[in-house]
Amino acid sequence: MARVAVLGAGFVGLSSAYWLMRDGHEVSLYEPRGAAGGASFGNAGTFANYACIPVNNPSVFRDLPRYLFSSQSPLRVRWSHLHALAPWLTRFLWASTPARYTSTVSVLSHLLARAQSGYDAMLAEADLQRFVRPQECLYLYSSAAAFEGARETLELRRSLGVESDILDADAIAKLEPQLSPIFHRGALFKGSWHLSDPSAFLHALLAYLQDKGLVVHPLAVTQVQADDKQVRLRGAGHDSAYDYLALCAGVHSKALAAQCGDDVPLQAERGYHLMFPGSTPLISRPVGWAERGFYMTPMAQGIRVAGTVELADLGQEMHPGLLDLLNFASHRALPALGAPQAPWLGFRPTLPDGLPVLGRSRNSARVVYAFGHQHIGLTLGGLTGSLVADMVGGRPSALDLHPLRAQRF
Repeated sequence: MARVAVLGAGFVGLSSAYWLMRDGHEVSLYEPRGAAGGASFGNAGTFANYACIPVNNPSVFRDLPRYLFSSQSPLRVRWSHLHALAPWLTRFLWASTPARYTSTVSVLSHLLARAQSGYDAMLAEADLQRFVRPQECLYLYSSAAAFEGARETLELRRSLGVESDILDADAIAKLEPQLSPIFHRGALFKGSWHLSDPSAFLHALLAYLQDKGLVVHPLAVTQVQADDKQVRLRGAGHDSAYDYLALCAGVHSKALAAQCGDDVPLQAERGYHLMFPGSTPLISRPVGWAERGFYMTPMAQGIRVAGTVELADLGQEMHPGLLDLLNFASHRALPALGAPQAPWLGFRPTLPDGLPVLGRSRNSARVVYAFGHQHIGLTLGGLTGSLVADMVGGRPSALDLHPLRAQRF
């Protein structure tokens, strides 16, 4: 068995540690912020097995003026960063053409169809089922035009095996009576579920892995040097060698991948959430308002309203307009919500083609990449971890990973 270092303690990193240890490897975890210290802390908590439609799709050409100029748009670009973002945005638009979009949807659907298999053993063995809520996600459309505009993608999902029930206004009201009666249609996605507390889930998984022998280093790795014999990691006062490295550090993976020979166009996609304490009983499931680009998810602490997309840098300054938009739209959908607390900003690791990076580095087969999961890191975390373990163990993958290699750029 091998000595393996895992960088990152989000859903992808801890899932990778789980599957690697299940194979008998000696695993060390590096993460200065602890479990769920990044984007995994504040996500919508949804296992979105239906999420095969990427942000980069042909509709962006129609909607680009709204994204750039409308105060009601859930997707924003900070003008002060437009020059720096231009190369990434060019790739993003290129990936939004019909042929490339269709290819991305196909790859995502194959991953998502197998996503549950990455969690089944983990939930049972680590006693994590207690965090899982089996209520299926409801997508809402507030007008006939919005639903008609989504019909093509709903049919595309169905053709790829994503099952959903289409609900009219009466059925929506019967399912979730506290919702405002403004919604024309809804789609209830089969097989989806959510977590009562994503952060607590990851902390419990980390505790389980530590009991099994996981070594945790609360350190930042700043240098990676790999060859055909070993991988050396360096940080402040730290220098260690391993047989393999699994790079699962989210938005922080870009600089380390560059040291391993791969220039990956990884962008920080800023996402926000608000918490509404004590409001959990108002809805029984994750509810997404499609046109507004956000979810309302009942969690242990209250309802989390999470969503929006802001393209900028890793600065901690929040965009008040996006927080106001989340607050206004969530009260429009669910009037009984109280006052929000604990505004949060996180950084989704996003590639311009909407696909993650999963594969080996250019310089050394001993460095395995697993990052860039955008909005579906929770959903694909378990599966990604199992694929990382396959690569470290030298087993052939059940999936074609060629479209996910870093060298595609």
